[in-house]
Amino acid sequence: MSEKKGPKHYQRLQERFPEVLSAVENLGSTIRTAGPLDGKTAELIQLGVAASSGSTGAVRSHARRALEAGATEDELQHALLLLISTIGFPQVAAALAWIEEILEKHNG
Repeated sequence: MSEKKGPKHYQRLQERFPEVLSAVENLGSTIRTAGPLDGKTAELIQLGVAASSGSTGAVRSHARRALEAGATEDELQHALLLLISTIGFPQVAAALAWIEEILEKHNG
């Protein structure tokens, strides 16, 4: 893998374990194209799962990817708000805060 992408920690993992990261990326690509869901929907689902697991990096990554796949700011926020009754308001509020920087960059 010659292309460096993602946060510094992810880049270090790519450098240290290139075969593993390649396999993970290939698995993700295969899964995304294995069913009928479009890319935007898939990213919004993964955004919700990332928020429920409390993964700051994954929330930001899937928010960015969802925007790239055509999601709007309102759709990202709604996808997270839908989780309040499942994972609780504090976790959702944190995830909303984590995507603020992504939204600011996207909105320019």
